[in-house]
Amino acid sequence: MTKPIHIIGGGMAGSEAAWQIINAGIPVILHEMRPKVETFAHQTQDLAEMVCSNSFRSDDDEANAVGLLHWEMRAANSIIMEMGDQHALPAGSALAVDREAFSSAVTKKLVKHPLLTVERNEVHGLPPKEWGNTIIATGPLTSKDMANDILANTDQKSLAFFDAIAPIVYADSIDMSKAWMQSRYDKGDTEEERTAYLNCPMDKETYENFIDALLLAEKTEFKDWEKDTPYFDGCLPIEVMAERGRETLRWGPMKPVGLTNPHQPQIKAHAVVQLRRDNALGTLFNIVGFQTKMKYSEQSRVLSMIPGLENAKFARLGGIHRNTFINSPLLLDDQMRLKSRPNIRFAGQITGVEGYVESAAMGLLAGKLAIAEHCGKTCNSPPNTTAMGALISHITGGADAKNFQPMNVNFGLFPPIDNVKGGRRNRKDRYKAYTDRAKEEWTNWLSAV
Repeated sequence: MTKPIHIIGGGMAGSEAAWQIINAGIPVILHEMRPKVETFAHQTQDLAEMVCSNSFRSDDDEANAVGLLHWEMRAANSIIMEMGDQHALPAGSALAVDREAFSSAVTKKLVKHPLLTVERNEVHGLPPKEWGNTIIATGPLTSKDMANDILANTDQKSLAFFDAIAPIVYADSIDMSKAWMQSRYDKGDTEEERTAYLNCPMDKETYENFIDALLLAEKTEFKDWEKDTPYFDGCLPIEVMAERGRETLRWGPMKPVGLTNPHQPQIKAHAVVQLRRDNALGTLFNIVGFQTKMKYSEQSRVLSMIPGLENAKFARLGGIHRNTFINSPLLLDDQMRLKSRPNIRFAGQITGVEGYVESAAMGLLAGKLAIAEHCGKTCNSPPNTTAMGALISHITGGADAKNFQPMNVNFGLFPPIDNVKGGRRNRKDRYKAYTDRAKEEWTNWLSAV
């Protein structure tokens, strides 16, 4: 038990894996290249830093696959969920967090543990064999040297997609005579949750002018080696959505449903831009679903066309980065180990899962599996009727390796509900059946590991 497990990468997955392992009494050496090696997206040297948004998405564990994943992680003593809950912000039925407070809390809790050693250095490639049991959780911004060495050792083309970052606005620069606070359909158990989102309405003319400006705006130019990289459909830049059709945004992040403008209650908005609180103080709001590759000067100009944001001041403008992941169905076994070097596990977004929660969940699983192997035990992956099991089954064989793309957790990854008693149900009952089944089987799996 004294030989350490090495973890490369201190993001969501690496932090979660480390927490699981040290709480099993096994020492961990966590390698994190920041701040010695910076990335354009990170702002701090904290572990588990959130860079794209501050949302863990739906917290509904009875009718939503992401909420179910939250439940499973909480049941497994997840540090990511514990700190997320402690630093939660009002977000209707979603779980959003104060990102800086969250990452700081994760970092403090990890580094004070006596079995964790953090080494601030870059690991330039696959680790030496003498390291033994190792988890690579380098995330979507894997360094060039590491990516090249993975490619050289796997003889498989690395896959990549662009991931975009939404702008963040100072709250006191928003014109509240035009905007208002309301969650769609007034979702939430408290008044704070029912008013968690800030809404900016557009009439038809304003929307059409906005789309015109968006399509004509100067965009970030990609390098030659980036031009053929596909986007992930769950994180498309707004201008790419607009290019797919003028109504795409209006029925995507700008859908005008479930909202009533108290300034003009008799007029239904043609489109609505939503902003979500980004910190506990309520001084920052991020524009929901507004990832963009527009140049900075163009962002300020185009986004100021949104009613209520005419004089908006930005704490951070949007950006875009290349997101690298491996072809997991070809390269990994069902224990998340590299087939060619089984002492190495991969975890997190580099495996082809998408989202903070999914990344942390794969870190949790990699940690559990590494613990069992370290102790000389056999541990099967969780059943694919659980959210964790559905994800690991997808990335380690359920997906088509020829067309492998990043995936969020969703009920489409689960075995059909017709396989359980009760037969077909309406959607609400069917999802409840999925989650009931998953909770029982996840609890059983946890008790056995």
